[in-house]
Amino acid sequence: MEISGIITAIVIGIVIGFLGRLLLPGRQSIGVLWTILVGILAALVGTGVVAALGVADTKGIDWIELAIQVALAALGVAGVERLKGRS
Repeated sequence: MEISGIITAIVIGIVIGFLGRLLLPGRQSIGVLWTILVGILAALVGTGVVAALGVADTKGIDWIELAIQVALAALGVAGVERLKGRS
């Protein structure tokens, strides 16, 4: 993987992670790094899900892919928050 791919993954992870946090009510007690990691993972898994559903290649903005990625990020942020709350 080239450096541009890594930087792109981080930027997309930031955006997806913070959009996922916006969907959740209240304040989340996880840090920025956890949000970015959850966002990167949600973006990767979301891309796989839309590919499996057959809607990965659309003209223009991939709204379905974005919605799935943000929803997965919201679930991931909620899951990390619960796990951190137990420790």
